[in-house]
Amino acid sequence: FDPKGDADLLRRVYAEAKRAGRGSDFYLFHLGYPQVSARYNAIGSFSRITEVATRIANQLPSEGNSAAFKEFAWRFVNIIARALVDLGRRPDYAQIRRHINDIEPLFIEYARHVLVREDIVDWAARIGGIEANLNERNLPHNLKGRGMHAIAVFRFLSDRVSAGELYDPVLEGLMGAFKYDRTYFDKIVSSVGPLMEKLTTGKIAELISPNYLNDDDSRPIFEWLDVIRRNGIVYVGLDALTDTTVASAVGNSMFADLVSVAGHLYKHGVEDSDQSPSTAVLT
Repeated sequence: FDPKGDADLLRRVYAEAKRAGRGSDFYLFHLGYPQVSARYNAIGSFSRITEVATRIANQLPSEGNSAAFKEFAWRFVNIIARALVDLGRRPDYAQIRRHINDIEPLFIEYARHVLVREDIVDWAARIGGIEANLNERNLPHNLKGRGMHAIAVFRFLSDRVSAGELYDPVLEGLMGAFKYDRTYFDKIVSSVGPLMEKLTTGKIAELISPNYLNDDDSRPIFEWLDVIRRNGIVYVGLDALTDTTVASAVGNSMFADLVSVAGHLYKHGVEDSDQSPSTAVLT
């Protein structure tokens, strides 16, 4: 780990890897040179789903009144991360930012996922009937500005939950976030917005939110457990002199991920593939 980026140290590490015949085991991750850097998803690997929210919220201020905002941001990011994992996706900064700014698409997608899974009878037609009878003038203040289809889905689910026909803790969390007044909600999550903006802007976003399905990007993607299993060598240049905030966020997430992997190794060993971190089952 090289916070500022020392070219002589990088050359020496690479030279020694080549000298030992292990050049193929060497990974360069450098925020200052994204075009030649390997890619790494700092929140895509975890032993417990709550680690995703913790790695993001730990970058937020916690002094004084900021503590309450930090706790709310942690809860909201945790809801998003749980929904993404249940949908079979690997969380990354780009997705977290997208759904923080607009929770509706994720709420609708996850609601459909639950309705199909629970085999609710004729749910699409019933939601369509609710939507057809909606009148924006009669909506409660907290739902104004929301999409009509999303409101219809929310009301249909609320009736099912109230009747005891449906219960899903992740869906309950998404419904709770959806029914907040939008203006109030934006103020509450404003503390995490600037951080996510910095982490998802420019070429650095491609490094820490890699597209696993992009065959045109030849830059390797590494994870700590895989690196440890193959005795890999990793040089991490955080380019902290250029952007301290991004360097701190990525570096802290990397260390948190590494500590999580260490806990996994302590419990299960290096080669226990059946008990590998949760992302092993994700696409």
